[in-house]
Amino acid sequence: MARGPRTPIPLDVPGPGRWLVQNSPADRVPSHGTRVYALEQSIDLTPVGEDGRSGAYTLRSFLRPEAPECFVGFGREIRAPIDGTVRAAHEGEPDHAAHRGLPSVRYMLTQRRRAVGGWLALAGNHVIIEADADIAGPGVFLALCHLQQSSLRVRAGQQVHRGEVLAQCGNSGNSTEPHVHLQAMDAADPTRARALPISFPGGLPHNDSVIDGE
Repeated sequence: MARGPRTPIPLDVPGPGRWLVQNSPADRVPSHGTRVYALEQSIDLTPVGEDGRSGAYTLRSFLRPEAPECFVGFGREIRAPIDGTVRAAHEGEPDHAAHRGLPSVRYMLTQRRRAVGGWLALAGNHVIIEADADIAGPGVFLALCHLQQSSLRVRAGQQVHRGEVLAQCGNSGNSTEPHVHLQAMDAADPTRARALPISFPGGLPHNDSVIDGE
């Protein structure tokens, strides 16, 4: 169902530690360069260490794909950023190799092929939560994507609360390195949903900023 402008959905940072902000709608809309699958207000958060890096960068990183286990965020807890009810939970997709340097260029060239595979090919393992109406208003759904295979701790129909562990950070779906993709929308089905704006404590962060989760 179409919606007009509305107040951004208030979210907590979806896990402990430090997170590098990428593809933020604070810098451009559509944030991911497209409006399909309600992506235009979405954001990517990449786990980083105290040095601000997602993983050690070596010559191999520039030349070849890397195992996701090489990154500090692989396996980090992903927690519910809002109270609600799980409406979808999928965890059967593999965690593939990560791509930086030249491999990332080759990976991006295959983007169109993955997009043809539909929402699942892009999202990988994911959870969709219908937010409690008294917090976000009626008809608000939040998707958390690229989760680690077989790591989900929740199932469809389950009530969840802010801070509750949902899964672990992975590298499934359309992902160059372990991170979590978040998007709010007005339907549980991204193929017919419209994007909704989001915010975090302190506001909507810009690209390349680092935010902290509890």
